[in-house]
Amino acid sequence: MIAYNHYIKFIPRLEDDKESVDSFVGQVKVRESSLFASELKKKLQCEMIFPESQGRDLGLYSDREFMDRGTGQIWVFEVKDVITFFWSSGMMELEYIKHENFTEELLKYWALHVVLPIFFIIEGIYDFLHAGAVEINEEPVLFIAESFGGKSTMTDYFMKQGHTMISDDKVATFQKDGDFYTVSSYPYHRPYRDIEDLGFFVENFAKTPKAMHSIYVLQKVEGDNDVKVSMLTGVDKFMALRSAKEMNLFFPESKQLDYLGEIAQRLSVYKVTVPWDFNRLNEVYNTILEHHSSFRKMK
Repeated sequence: MIAYNHYIKFIPRLEDDKESVDSFVGQVKVRESSLFASELKKKLQCEMIFPESQGRDLGLYSDREFMDRGTGQIWVFEVKDVITFFWSSGMMELEYIKHENFTEELLKYWALHVVLPIFFIIEGIYDFLHAGAVEINEEPVLFIAESFGGKSTMTDYFMKQGHTMISDDKVATFQKDGDFYTVSSYPYHRPYRDIEDLGFFVENFAKTPKAMHSIYVLQKVEGDNDVKVSMLTGVDKFMALRSAKEMNLFFPESKQLDYLGEIAQRLSVYKVTVPWDFNRLNEVYNTILEHHSSFRKMK
């Protein structure tokens, strides 16, 4: 399976694993371990307990201070009663220990949706934005919004009109030659809110990283309001990006601010008013398309 521009090799192989002939930049193995969780915990010194998610208790652990992030540092992510993932920093391989509520579907969900993004952040490979993303005229466009602000709905609507999906929740990014690139997540889409569910398989999925084009901030308004697009600048622009920063974890605030500041300098960010009326989604869709087209002409 290709995810985050890497071939994710599950060992043993998952029953529904999808073969792929697409290109990728590297390989990450996700292997079942013969260790017991009690053996692993003896090595750990630092912990970070996350708020409950998907009805599960979560924790991140390490054998050194989190800020160290040195080669050979042991990292552990536990989904209580389900699975424990662990890896040694510098190695492109994760191992997992099954717990009483383990299933193959839960392995795939937690690996692809949560643990691999944390792995890529810690290993310094990608940074992430909490956003939906599709291609418009083969150019990556991101949608960000407050919780329940319509990000998933907008992404889903664009996909139903034939636009290529990059991600419906977490967008991996990296910087190269002054540009910020988007990296597609995994080829599944969840337009509903069932817990611990990746959604359905997507064929029309971005295959290669591309330079990010623009970001639209969705602002929910009353159903009878107009659909409007306006450029964000200054503090408003920066705060919109900051709200979309995915998984700050324990990294220095200065690094986060630098990352967002560079995006703000190089990319255009627009606010779109979205009437809270499903029957007007097509109007919002066409407004964004027209705006994107006019922006390309100006460039």
